[in-house]
Amino acid sequence: MNLIKHKNIILKSSKEFLADAIFPNSDKKLPLIIFVHGYKGYKDWGAWELMGEKFANAGFYFVKFNFSHNGTTIENPNEFADLEAFGENNYSKELDDLEIIINHFKSQKEVDSSKIFLIGHSRGGGISIIKTSENQSISKLITLASVSTLDRFPKYEAFESWKNDGVYFVENTRTKQKLPHYFQFFEDYKKNEERLNVEKASQKIDIPTLIIHGSADESVGMDHSKKLHEWIGNSELKIIENANHTFGAKEPWEETSLPKELNTALEYCIDFLTNN
Repeated sequence: MNLIKHKNIILKSSKEFLADAIFPNSDKKLPLIIFVHGYKGYKDWGAWELMGEKFANAGFYFVKFNFSHNGTTIENPNEFADLEAFGENNYSKELDDLEIIINHFKSQKEVDSSKIFLIGHSRGGGISIIKTSENQSISKLITLASVSTLDRFPKYEAFESWKNDGVYFVENTRTKQKLPHYFQFFEDYKKNEERLNVEKASQKIDIPTLIIHGSADESVGMDHSKKLHEWIGNSELKIIENANHTFGAKEPWEETSLPKELNTALEYCIDFLTNN
């Protein structure tokens, strides 16, 4: 199929950020899929480009993007080149960015604005759930290895150190960078705790929802998706045996085809989005 790709479209919230669109050359209006990356993720990570191509070949207008404060920059979209921005990120900013993405792409001439689907991976799953509970234009939701809570902060002595120092660092195991998290992240969460409650947001969702998790997820346990399935009334849960947190993908992904487990997950997604 002849695919059209628009790479590195510049959008702006409190900071400029980038998005990609991949879609088939078609006379018909296309359903829109927006992919929401997770913590330490970015739009060009691993096999996400191949994922976009698979969705586009299945007849979707697929969008992936970098959150404005995920640490990447306009010049370096797949590197953590702005650690200050990374440290200043918070959930409210991510929800603002996602709103900008939805509004920008649902008005594209190729898009059927009555069919807007969110797919959130990991922390992006939690963000997608909250956005879905707030934005009436979302018609279907999919989560991949999603968290069931955004209260994922240091505890006890580590929390006190964070509060006193104003920053804590997490090593990026791939790049060995020390990624900062400023205390404003927690302050923003507490200020917006009601809005950022994934359980309450889940219980407001009545659109069709597909929840996918790997049985070998090393980062977010399957219990998170099981809770989401309990909370979201109109949902189905798919467990992929032996799949890890990224469904077999890694950075860099040098193969020309998708990892088996991710391909299985995407087959579930396409079936759900096409047939329900």
